[in-house]
Amino acid sequence: MSLFVIDASIAVKWVIDEPGTPEALLLRRKAKLLAPDLLVAECGNILWKKVRRNELLREEALLAAGLLQGAEIEFLPARSFFEAAARISIELDHPAYDCLYLAIAVENECRFVTADERFLRKLGQGRRRALRGRAVSLMEAAKL
Repeated sequence: MSLFVIDASIAVKWVIDEPGTPEALLLRRKAKLLAPDLLVAECGNILWKKVRRNELLREEALLAAGLLQGAEIEFLPARSFFEAAARISIELDHPAYDCLYLAIAVENECRFVTADERFLRKLGQGRRRALRGRAVSLMEAAKL
């Protein structure tokens, strides 16, 4: 079974039908998944924004939150990866909370899966080859 680090852009697709949902569900079934405990707050924030934008009803968001709460993800304490995430963040000139996921992937010698195309493009332009190979798009991960 493959091991991947996922971010909120992937987890939310399990409970909200949007582009990439079938691939995210496939990934969930075929892999062991890791994430920092920060994922909980990020998913909650996404659900709040969707309610605020009238993309979801309050009840739908609460149901989605309950489903995500029970998802099989091994949560790792963000604090343990703080220094590594800060180093990557400064090097890439990118927000540290995104780099936290990448730091976990580096530490666990696995890949980080995200639907954040901007972050993937930035990594593709980065100077550190080791980081480039650690992150993959959802579509790429679904094929692995």
